[in-house]
Amino acid sequence: MKKILILIFLFQTSVFSQDLEKAYFAGGCFWCMEESFEKKEGVTEVISGYSGGKTKNPTYEEVTYGNTGHFETIEIIYDKSKINYKDLLDHFWKNIDPFDKYGQFCDKGYSYRSVAFYKNKEEKDLINKSIMELEKKFDKKIVTYVIEFKKFYKAEDKHQNYYQVKFLNYLRYKKACGREQTLNKIWN
Repeated sequence: MKKILILIFLFQTSVFSQDLEKAYFAGGCFWCMEESFEKKEGVTEVISGYSGGKTKNPTYEEVTYGNTGHFETIEIIYDKSKINYKDLLDHFWKNIDPFDKYGQFCDKGYSYRSVAFYKNKEEKDLINKSIMELEKKFDKKIVTYVIEFKKFYKAEDKHQNYYQVKFLNYLRYKKACGREQTLNKIWN
């Protein structure tokens, strides 16, 4: 009986000790961004969706082919006791091409542009500081948008965890898109 009570106490303590927060980034294909961030220590969940636009409850087709103003975005739920926003931001930069003003990798168009969304002054300052550092390092202009976060709309179920659910399709897409090769050229 004591062992059961101890286990229940430990479980409740670990669940309730999480200091969860959310961050939002757009980096082209949300499938690829979801995969990358879900592998980070301290990230508890990543959800594919849309943000930055004016249309309520947009669909994938509306975002991709319409004029919603939204970007393919991920919502990152993370434990602040294990990872902080700056670490997520650093990871974001290393998973996008911050110099591509037409989209990301093989996905072109407004909805595939890169965006660092901020929810408060601290996040905005971290983003702007990191942009200045990257522009100095590369001696190039960063074209990633910096936008105040307003609302996130979850994408359709078929887009959630796509890299796991449709693993082979995802690998073919990712390879054909040249994402890894481009990232290696920029960041290595």
